[in-house]
Amino acid sequence: MKSICVFCGSSYGALEDYSDAAKATGTAIAEQGMRLVYGGARVGLMGTVADAALAAGGEVIGVLPNSLKEKEIEHQGLTELHLVGSMHERKAMMADLSDGFIALPGGVGTLEEIFEVWTWGQLGYHEKPCGFLNIAGYYDHLIAFLDHQVQEGFTKTVMRDMAQIAETPEELIGLFKAYSAPATPKWIKKDET
Repeated sequence: MKSICVFCGSSYGALEDYSDAAKATGTAIAEQGMRLVYGGARVGLMGTVADAALAAGGEVIGVLPNSLKEKEIEHQGLTELHLVGSMHERKAMMADLSDGFIALPGGVGTLEEIFEVWTWGQLGYHEKPCGFLNIAGYYDHLIAFLDHQVQEGFTKTVMRDMAQIAETPEELIGLFKAYSAPATPKWIKKDET
Protein backbone atom coordinates (compact mmCIF):
# COMPACT_ATOMS: atom_id res chain seq x y z
CA MET A 1 0.00 0.00 0.00
CA LYS A 2 1.61 3.21 -1.20
CA SER A 3 -1.10 5.87 -0.93
CA ILE A 4 -4.16 6.43 1.22
CA CYS A 5 -6.90 8.87 0.32
CA VAL A 6 -8.62 10.72 3.14
CA PHE A 7 -12.07 12.24 2.73
CA CYS A 8 -13.01 14.69 5.49
CA GLY A 9 -14.65 17.97 6.36
CA SER A 10 -13.59 21.40 5.14
CA SER A 11 -14.64 22.59 8.61
CA TYR A 12 -13.40 21.45 12.01
CA GLY A 13 -16.65 20.15 13.47
CA ALA A 14 -17.90 20.56 17.03
CA LEU A 15 -15.31 18.46 18.87
CA GLU A 16 -11.56 18.89 19.21
CA ASP A 17 -11.42 15.08 18.93
CA TYR A 18 -12.03 15.44 15.18
CA SER A 19 -8.98 17.67 14.66
CA ASP A 20 -6.91 15.38 16.88
CA ALA A 21 -7.96 12.42 14.73
CA ALA A 22 -7.08 14.28 11.52
CA LYS A 23 -3.61 15.05 12.92
CA ALA A 24 -3.15 11.44 14.02
CA THR A 25 -4.27 10.16 10.61
CA GLY A 26 -1.91 12.37 8.63
CA THR A 27 0.94 11.47 10.97
CA ALA A 28 0.22 7.72 10.83
CA ILE A 29 0.08 7.70 7.03
CA ALA A 30 3.41 9.53 6.77
CA GLU A 31 5.12 7.49 9.49
CA GLN A 32 4.16 4.28 7.70
CA GLY A 33 5.86 5.54 4.54
CA MET A 34 2.69 6.14 2.55
CA ARG A 35 1.50 9.18 0.62
CA LEU A 36 -1.60 11.09 1.63
CA VAL A 37 -4.06 11.89 -1.15
CA TYR A 38 -6.81 14.36 -0.27
CA GLY A 39 -8.92 17.24 -1.55
CA GLY A 40 -6.18 19.88 -1.73
CA ALA A 41 -7.57 22.49 0.70
CA ARG A 42 -5.89 24.14 3.67
CA VAL A 43 -9.07 24.68 5.71
CA GLY A 44 -10.81 22.49 8.28
CA LEU A 45 -9.92 18.85 8.80
CA MET A 46 -8.63 18.79 5.22
CA GLY A 47 -5.84 21.23 6.05
CA THR A 48 -5.19 19.56 9.39
CA VAL A 49 -4.62 16.09 7.93
CA ALA A 50 -2.34 17.50 5.21
CA ASP A 51 -0.31 19.64 7.62
CA ALA A 52 0.19 16.67 9.96
CA ALA A 53 1.41 14.40 7.15
CA LEU A 54 3.80 17.09 5.91
CA ALA A 55 5.09 17.75 9.44
CA ALA A 56 5.83 14.03 9.78
CA GLY A 57 7.91 14.10 6.58
CA GLY A 58 5.27 12.58 4.31
CA GLU A 59 4.28 13.28 0.74
CA VAL A 60 0.89 14.91 0.26
CA ILE A 61 -0.99 15.07 -3.01
CA GLY A 62 -3.99 17.38 -3.26
CA VAL A 63 -6.68 17.35 -5.94
CA LEU A 64 -8.84 20.45 -6.12
CA PRO A 65 -11.39 21.64 -8.69
CA ASN A 66 -10.63 25.11 -10.07
CA SER A 67 -14.11 26.21 -8.99
CA LEU A 68 -13.25 25.52 -5.33
CA LYS A 69 -9.81 27.21 -5.23
CA GLU A 70 -11.18 30.22 -3.37
CA LYS A 71 -13.94 28.52 -1.37
CA GLU A 72 -11.82 25.66 0.03
CA ILE A 73 -8.62 27.73 -0.14
CA GLU A 74 -5.92 25.73 -1.89
CA HIS A 75 -3.00 24.48 0.20
CA GLN A 76 0.25 26.08 -0.95
CA GLY A 77 2.71 23.70 0.74
CA LEU A 78 1.85 20.32 -0.79
CA THR A 79 4.17 17.89 -2.53
CA GLU A 80 1.79 18.06 -5.52
CA LEU A 81 -1.43 19.96 -6.15
CA HIS A 82 -3.55 18.95 -9.14
CA LEU A 83 -6.15 21.49 -10.29
CA VAL A 84 -8.97 19.82 -12.19
CA GLY A 85 -12.11 20.93 -14.02
CA SER A 86 -14.84 19.27 -11.97
CA MET A 87 -15.77 17.26 -8.91
CA HIS A 88 -16.02 14.17 -11.13
CA GLU A 89 -12.43 14.65 -12.28
CA ARG A 90 -11.35 15.25 -8.68
CA LYS A 91 -12.84 11.99 -7.41
CA ALA A 92 -11.56 9.98 -10.37
CA MET A 93 -8.02 11.28 -9.92
CA MET A 94 -8.08 10.74 -6.16
CA ALA A 95 -9.26 7.17 -6.73
CA ASP A 96 -6.58 6.51 -9.34
CA LEU A 97 -3.82 7.84 -7.06
CA SER A 98 -4.92 5.85 -4.00
CA ASP A 99 -4.70 2.29 -2.66
CA GLY A 100 -7.30 2.76 0.10
CA PHE A 101 -9.87 5.29 1.30
CA ILE A 102 -10.54 6.65 4.79
CA ALA A 103 -13.56 8.75 5.77
CA LEU A 104 -12.82 10.99 8.75
CA PRO A 105 -15.71 13.01 10.16
CA GLY A 106 -17.24 15.30 7.57
CA GLY A 107 -20.45 16.36 5.94
CA VAL A 108 -22.45 15.33 2.91
CA GLY A 109 -19.46 15.68 0.57
CA THR A 110 -17.39 13.30 2.68
CA LEU A 111 -20.20 10.74 2.68
CA GLU A 112 -20.73 11.10 -1.06
CA GLU A 113 -17.02 10.52 -1.72
CA ILE A 114 -16.63 7.43 0.47
CA PHE A 115 -19.92 5.93 -0.72
CA GLU A 116 -18.93 6.36 -4.34
CA VAL A 117 -15.57 4.58 -4.01
CA TRP A 118 -17.20 1.89 -1.83
CA THR A 119 -19.81 1.36 -4.54
CA TRP A 120 -17.07 1.08 -7.15
CA GLY A 121 -15.51 -1.65 -5.01
CA GLN A 122 -18.84 -3.47 -4.72
CA LEU A 123 -19.17 -3.35 -8.51
CA GLY A 124 -15.69 -4.79 -8.94
CA TYR A 125 -14.14 -1.66 -10.46
CA HIS A 126 -11.34 -1.87 -7.87
CA GLU A 127 -10.26 -4.07 -4.95
CA LYS A 128 -9.15 -1.27 -2.63
CA PRO A 129 -10.27 -1.05 1.01
CA CYS A 130 -12.65 1.64 2.24
CA GLY A 131 -13.23 2.55 5.86
CA PHE A 132 -14.69 4.91 8.40
CA LEU A 133 -12.62 6.34 11.23
CA ASN A 134 -15.32 6.44 13.89
CA ILE A 135 -14.05 9.22 16.15
CA ALA A 136 -16.03 9.90 19.33
CA GLY A 137 -18.91 7.83 17.94
CA TYR A 138 -19.34 10.17 14.96
CA TYR A 139 -20.40 7.36 12.62
CA ASP A 140 -22.39 5.27 15.14
CA HIS A 141 -25.78 6.13 13.62
CA LEU A 142 -24.52 5.55 10.09
CA ILE A 143 -23.06 2.16 11.04
CA ALA A 144 -26.38 1.19 12.61
CA PHE A 145 -28.17 2.21 9.41
CA LEU A 146 -25.77 0.19 7.24
CA ASP A 147 -26.57 -2.83 9.42
CA HIS A 148 -30.28 -2.02 9.00
CA GLN A 149 -29.84 -2.16 5.21
CA VAL A 150 -28.54 -5.71 5.58
CA GLN A 151 -31.43 -6.69 7.87
CA GLU A 152 -33.92 -5.28 5.36
CA GLY A 153 -32.40 -7.21 2.46
CA PHE A 154 -30.98 -4.28 0.46
CA THR A 155 -27.30 -5.01 1.09
CA LYS A 156 -25.54 -8.36 1.29
CA THR A 157 -23.49 -8.92 4.44
CA VAL A 158 -20.33 -9.45 2.39
CA MET A 159 -20.82 -6.05 0.76
CA ARG A 160 -21.55 -4.33 4.09
CA ASP A 161 -18.41 -5.89 5.54
CA MET A 162 -16.30 -4.28 2.82
CA ALA A 163 -16.49 -1.06 4.86
CA GLN A 164 -13.84 -1.29 7.54
CA ILE A 165 -14.58 0.47 10.85
CA ALA A 166 -11.97 1.57 13.40
CA GLU A 167 -11.42 4.13 16.14
CA THR A 168 -7.74 4.87 15.45
CA PRO A 169 -5.88 5.46 12.20
CA GLU A 170 -3.31 2.79 13.07
CA GLU A 171 -6.07 0.21 13.53
CA LEU A 172 -7.75 1.19 10.25
CA ILE A 173 -4.48 1.11 8.30
CA GLY A 174 -3.83 -2.35 9.78
CA LEU A 175 -7.25 -3.50 8.57
CA PHE A 176 -6.47 -2.06 5.15
CA LYS A 177 -3.18 -3.97 4.92
CA ALA A 178 -5.00 -7.23 5.74
CA TYR A 179 -7.96 -6.49 3.44
CA SER A 180 -8.97 -8.89 0.72
CA ALA A 181 -11.80 -7.91 -1.61
CA PRO A 182 -14.75 -10.32 -1.53
CA ALA A 183 -15.07 -12.82 -4.34
CA THR A 184 -18.87 -12.93 -4.01
CA PRO A 185 -20.69 -11.24 -6.90
CA LYS A 186 -22.96 -8.35 -5.94
CA TRP A 187 -25.74 -9.07 -8.36
CA ILE A 188 -28.72 -11.28 -7.67
CA LYS A 189 -29.04 -14.07 -10.19
CA LYS A 190 -32.18 -14.07 -12.28
CA ASP A 191 -33.39 -17.32 -10.69
CA GLU A 192 -33.23 -15.66 -7.22
CA THR A 193 -35.85 -13.04 -8.11
